[in-house]
Amino acid sequence: MHITTLTSKKFLVAVAIGLIIVILLATVPLYSPGYTVVLLSSILMYIVLTVSWVIFSGPTGYISLAPAAFFGVGVYTSALLGFVLPLPVVIGIGGLVSFCLALLVGALTLRLRGIYFVMFTFGLVELILNFVLWWEVNITGTTGRVVPTVNNTTVYYLMLITFGILLLTAYLIRRSRFGLALQSIGQNEDAAAHTGINVTALKTIAFAISAFFMGAAGAIMATRWTYIDPRIAFNPLLSFMPVLMAIFGGMGQLYGPIIGATIFTYLEEFLITRFPYYYMLIFGIIMVVAILYLPDGLVGLIQRLWKRISERKYAYT
Repeated sequence: MHITTLTSKKFLVAVAIGLIIVILLATVPLYSPGYTVVLLSSILMYIVLTVSWVIFSGPTGYISLAPAAFFGVGVYTSALLGFVLPLPVVIGIGGLVSFCLALLVGALTLRLRGIYFVMFTFGLVELILNFVLWWEVNITGTTGRVVPTVNNTTVYYLMLITFGILLLTAYLIRRSRFGLALQSIGQNEDAAAHTGINVTALKTIAFAISAFFMGAAGAIMATRWTYIDPRIAFNPLLSFMPVLMAIFGGMGQLYGPIIGATIFTYLEEFLITRFPYYYMLIFGIIMVVAILYLPDGLVGLIQRLWKRISERKYAYT
């Protein structure tokens, strides 16, 4: 009974903190300068990409380098349909196209494991990038697309709504039997298959769900740019950054990737403006330090510090 009460109190506190954060984020454009809104939109974009990546790669242990492919599909969906359909519809289509692409790719490749899957997912980004580039040069005779733009506040609110839906989805998956099955796959895939779990189907569905939100994020962020081309839309950096952010923040808790994405996005903005020629080198050093000394990310560090504080507290009492 005591444990149940404590759990209920923790849940209520978490809900209250979440509501306060949502209210603060929803009112940011009312009192903040335009630069802050743009920066927060970028932070939300990376949070969506990172949390989406963790939905699949976190419990299964499969390292996917395909986020740039699904993000780019969303970008091009917005460029192709943005002038003829309402923006919310375009965002939904961008997510669905990415979802369907991930279903196809997952059904064909999620029998691969380890480095083979990593290599294929990164190859998928390059394959789509070069195919779209070939198509535009040889078939349509273009070198890019003009994107219908909207104001920064609209982009911010759309990303915030997408983030809210994603967070709810990730929470429900973690609490469901589906999430438990994914975790069992990550712990021992062969044992999970022997217990009757359709391993390939579950991995494919999780892969497609994560791709949906990446595509939606791409469709939204495309409206912030006036012009896009394949190298902008399918930027390979967008495949590596979510992985680095998730590792840096820690994947043990849902707030870990959020913290990692927030810190890294702000750090990227700061380093690009102050050290434009060295920021990738500094990123690399930070990641090496994080992997060596923070194997569980910032979340693991916070948990270890909290445990030490609690132990000292009990020792003095």
